[in-house]
Amino acid sequence: MMSETLLLETPFAGARVLTINRPQALNALDLATMQAFATAVGQVAADDSLQVLVVTGAGRSAFCSGGDLSELSTRVTGEEALAMTTLMGDALRRLEDLPIPVIAAVNGYALGGGSEIALACDLRVVDAKARLGFAQGKMALIPGWGGGQRLLRLVGYARALEFLLNAHTLYADDLKALGLANRVAMDGHALDEALQWARQIAALPRDLLRAQKALLQAGLRRTYDDALTLERNLFPALWESEAHWEAVKAFLQRKK
Repeated sequence: MMSETLLLETPFAGARVLTINRPQALNALDLATMQAFATAVGQVAADDSLQVLVVTGAGRSAFCSGGDLSELSTRVTGEEALAMTTLMGDALRRLEDLPIPVIAAVNGYALGGGSEIALACDLRVVDAKARLGFAQGKMALIPGWGGGQRLLRLVGYARALEFLLNAHTLYADDLKALGLANRVAMDGHALDEALQWARQIAALPRDLLRAQKALLQAGLRRTYDDALTLERNLFPALWESEAHWEAVKAFLQRKK
């Protein structure tokens, strides 16, 4: 447990669940919860035993409804705004940089900053009543935590601009069709399905899942030639691994 408003728990070996725990405020983030979120991501980054992280919100109504305006409205200067966006922007970049898969379990609303947290995760499981919205425009703002860049990479320029201009809210079926959701769970069961998927991921060989994420991240961040080189260089160690040769042996035995 990190704090009353931010929980970091172990559902099973190799996994952590990070829960925004302010259901009475639709899991809106006050500054203390933002700081706890950043600290929790740092703890996950320092734990080499982990295979997968799930990020979710407490209750069934909201994943995260963004910043808590009842508190943040007292922070009126640009300097205060920059400190807040730097805190969460750095935390989400660190979340994105984790060598392990990160699954967002989106129950209900993911609005404004909540949508930015969801997009910083590698994979997204949403429930049937999920709503992901880029509500910043309604407050005469833009995404400030990196969500604009992530949205652009996920859906392309024209759609990303449309969603920001219209302060668009996307429903579960929209999210699936756009590739913003990997799976749609029954209402209230996003976390259950995410944990089931996380258990499957946690059972994979450690070096394999880290290499799989690394080679795809390289394709987003490096030149094409550099990404090809990394993929080629990751392959030999996996070829020599015990897990590979056990799989080869099992395959050949099945053919007999």
